[in-house]
Formats: sequence, C-alpha cells, structure tokens
Amino acid sequence: MKRAVIVLVLLAVVGAGAAAYYMRRSAPQVVVNSSPVTRGDIIDSVGSTGTLQAVTTVQVGSQVSGNISWLGADFNSIVKKGQVIARLDPSLLEAQVQQARANLSKSQADLDRNKVALTDAQQKYKRAQELSAKSLIAQSDLDAAKVALDSAQAQIQSSEATVTQAKASLNQAQVNLDHTIIEAPIDGIVTQRSVDVGQTVASSLQAPTLFIIAADLTKMQVSANIDESDVGRIRPGQHVTFKVDAYPTDQFDGTVVQIRLQPVVQSNVTTYGTIINVPNPDLKLKPGMTANLKVEVAKRTNVLRVPNAGIRFRPTPEIFAALNQPVPPEALPAGGGRAGRGGGAGPRGARGVAADNNSAPPNDGRAVTSRAAAPVPPAGASQQATAAPTSSGRVDQGGAGRGGGGRNGGRGGGGFGRGGDPSQQMDRFKAMTPEQQQQFIARLKGRGQDSAAYEAAIAKPDRRAKPAGTKSTERDSLEALLQPKYGTALSGATIDALFAPLPTVETRGRVWLYIDQQLKPANVRLGITDGTNTELIAEEIGEEIPVGTEVVTSVSGVGATRPPPGAVGNPFQQGGNRGGPGGFGGGGGGRGR
Repeated sequence: MKRAVIVLVLLAVVGAGAAAYYMRRSAPQVVVNSSPVTRGDIIDSVGSTGTLQAVTTVQVGSQVSGNISWLGADFNSIVKKGQVIARLDPSLLEAQVQQARANLSKSQADLDRNKVALTDAQQKYKRAQELSAKSLIAQSDLDAAKVALDSAQAQIQSSEATVTQAKASLNQAQVNLDHTIIEAPIDGIVTQRSVDVGQTVASSLQAPTLFIIAADLTKMQVSANIDESDVGRIRPGQHVTFKVDAYPTDQFDGTVVQIRLQPVVQSNVTTYGTIINVPNPDLKLKPGMTANLKVEVAKRTNVLRVPNAGIRFRPTPEIFAALNQPVPPEALPAGGGRAGRGGGAGPRGARGVAADNNSAPPNDGRAVTSRAAAPVPPAGASQQATAAPTSSGRVDQGGAGRGGGGRNGGRGGGGFGRGGDPSQQMDRFKAMTPEQQQQFIARLKGRGQDSAAYEAAIAKPDRRAKPAGTKSTERDSLEALLQPKYGTALSGATIDALFAPLPTVETRGRVWLYIDQQLKPANVRLGITDGTNTELIAEEIGEEIPVGTEVVTSVSGVGATRPPPGAVGNPFQQGGNRGGPGGFGGGGGGRGR
C-alpha cells in the first residue's frame, strides 16, 4: 500500500512538470529586436544604367562613288590628322578631268577666234565711217558694219563665259579626283571599318560611312537615362560612381555635366538623357560598355546613422502589456477636446497660441498654451499683446499663430488671423516668398475664401514700390510680365548653369529605445537616407543619442505590431485623424473622439 502511494505521487509530480513544461513552451516568448546607432557615411544616390561612348566621334565617308582600291587603316588603328586611310579607283574621275581640260581648250580657242572676228569688224566699221563721211557709201552699209561690230563684241562675252564655265568644270572634276584619296580628319583611333578592298561605294544620295574614328579614348562619357521621378534631383557637378561587367571589382568615377531636356519615351516610361564625363587613362573602358551607375545626390561623412526599420517601428498596447510596461502618452491614440483657432493679426493682439502635444489640459479638457509660429508681424505692430482664450477654449483675436488642439492633438499651420487690417495683411503677403504666397492662396481656396486680391497682387507689380518721379502705366506692368524668368539672356549660356542647388533634407521622426527592459520614445531630427540607414541629426530636445544605443526595430511574440487603421493620423506626430476648424490663418488641430 505504501509503495503504491509513492508511485502515485511520483506520477503526479512528473505529470505536473510535463504539463508546466508544455504550457510554458507553448506560451509566446516576447523578443525585442533592436539595432544599434552607428556612425559612418550615408550616400543618397539615384541608380541608373548608361552606355559608354567617346566624347568626340567622327564618321569618315566618301563624297564620290567608286571602288575601294587601297585601305590604310584597320580596326583599332591610331591615325593622325591628314593621314591617308583609303583610296578609290581614280580612272573614271581622271577621264572626266581630261575631258574637262579638252573642253577648256576648245572654249579658249573659240574665244581667240572671236577676238579675231572682233578686230575685223572694228576695222570694217572704221572704214565705213570714213567712206560715209565722204558720201561714198550708202547709210545702210554703215549700219550693217555697226551691227557686225556689236555682234562680234557680244560673241566675245559669250566666249569668255564659256571659258569660265569650262574652268569651273575642270576644277570640279579635279576636286572629285582629289576626293578619291580619303584622309583622317582628326587624331584618334579607328573604332569601326565598314568597307574592304574591291568594294564599290555609291554616294548618289548619302555619303557612305567608311570609318568611325574616336578622338580620344582617354576621356569618355556615359549617356545615362534618368527616370522622370529622379531627374529633379540631378544637378551638374554631382559625383557619379559606376561599374562595368568587364571589371566587376573595379569602381570608376565620373561627373555629371549635362541634363538634356529631350525626353525619351519607351513603353510609357519617360527618361531624360544625362551626360557624365569619365576619365579613362588606362583605356580599360571601351565604347559601348554598359555602366551600372549611381549618382550621388547627397553625401554625409562620419555621421550618426539609425536603421530605417527603427524609424518605421510603432509599438501597440499589446506590446507594452507583454513587456509589463504602462502605455506612455506618445503611444496613445489621439484624444482631447476640439481644436482651437489661429489668432488674427488684429490691433488687439500680436501672436496666437496653440496646443502642444505634451501640454497638460485644463479642467475643461482643452489645451491653452503652446509655442507660437507665424510670419513676423509688420513694423510697429505690438508683439507683447496676449490673446485671451474664450470660454470655449478658442483664441478669437491675436497674431498669426498655429491652430491649437486638445491633448495629443495635432498642430495646425500658421497664417493671418482674423481682426487684422486688410492693408496690413496685404503688406505681409507681399513680404512673403513666392512659395509662401502660393501656399497661402491654396489655403484660402481650400477654405472657400476669396483669394482674388492676393492673386492679382502676384500678377501685377506693386506700383508703390516705384522710385519717386516714375510714372506707372499699364504698359510698364505688361513689360514686367513679359520679362524672361531668369533675367536677361546670356550669350552661350545653357539652362544647366541655372539649376538651383538642392535644399537641405531634414525631417522629424520618432524612434523607440530599449533601455532597462523598457521602451522609451525619442523624438529625433533626421537627414538623408540611403534606403537602409538614415542620418540622425539630433534629438528634438537638443541632446545627441550616443553610438551603440539600441533602437527597437520590431517585437516578436505578441500580436500585430502595427496600430489599427485610423488610430493615428501621423506616425511622427500623434494627432487626431480629423482636423478641427482653424482660424483665417491657423490650421485646426486634431479633434478628439
């Protein structure tokens, strides 16, 4: 009996252990995957393919027809300017030269005969004049002598013209004969030979190509096709690296020199030709090779880099529950009260207020303070006036500020507030840059407000800005509109020299750090990216994340790691999914649900 009890106890212990083992094994294991912040180079590049070709290529042809009797150059032959590289059979052309010379001799003989006839006519006319003066001949005989003299002079002119024509024919025949000797027009290397000895070439309609000579293969160029989605980031002077299949371990360098405005459409894909100069001192690169190139749009050396997977990672409440961590405010969905309105640029206030993401709400659930962000008010306007919120939590008067939102609400854009003087608003509008003016007009149209006055201010120059004593007329306005966009035309200039430099790339994002077994958010400023890593400029609070800091890229062992649709509107700014009404200038923030 005692032995049976012991056996039963052992079986129960083993069963409980096995059950606990299998239950623990079947339970999901939470694994936080992270990558460290590193330091190195980041290159933002545009990839494409192109074809290598010589900078200068000359096609050597024949202006006359005939049989190839001799060749003095072959493939890869190095030739000098003026060197004879081919000869045509000159027998037919030599016969034409002899015939032209015979025609010239005949024309010269006719001219000499006509000169003798002219001398005879002159003598007869002189004798007829003497006899007519003595009334020894009739007047008709004198007239006949005069006609004979005029005819002889005209025949002389015709003969001289015939001689000139015969000389021109002889010169043409001689030129054709000289063209049977084909010389190299430039110094270079023969890259193509299209004829052999004994072959007949005909140049009746088009000169046949006999040779193709590349001027200097130590300097080559790549003709690349850049897609229309990337051509806006290409600028002359950008550095290019590429490889060819013939030398897979070698990397070659080049420089962008031209972005051609001639589109090439193939299969509904539009590309633009881009010319890249490439040095080739070792003559490794050959015409026709395919280059797999990368155009360096931007490059940062020895900067902090954060993996792109860490920027895209967004934790869910299930992840915090699995890590036994409370959900921080940055991971909460949008909430709070209705958004406030942007303040006006009226006489009773200077700048409006807006809600900040982390502002603590008052008792009514509406945020009331934040940083102001608006265009600078005009000179003389009060900058110390404050805007008092109404009982509904909205700012009715004040400067051009950001629209406020509730707790965790989104920020609205700044602009002109209500209550301002229209003339002051127009002055501030004219002080904006063209891009800001277009954005402001688009914002007005989006709200259904009248923007005709501001559009007219852009189309028509400000007459008040003319110097004293200058008469403003509609003709002056028309001439101002007809002026070229880039100023006066420059002789020999191309549009490549007028491309503006690319703006500095800087965005805001959020990464999650894994510190002390806890997820902690860090709002950061980001720069360029190479598709794998992104430049980490700094945290928004001004501190730098040290090298080696672990950035969370994913969490496995829990449910979906992505937030449900509609939970957040902007992954970098946890605002609401619907913007509240903003003022005339300030955009609305996120409206709480």
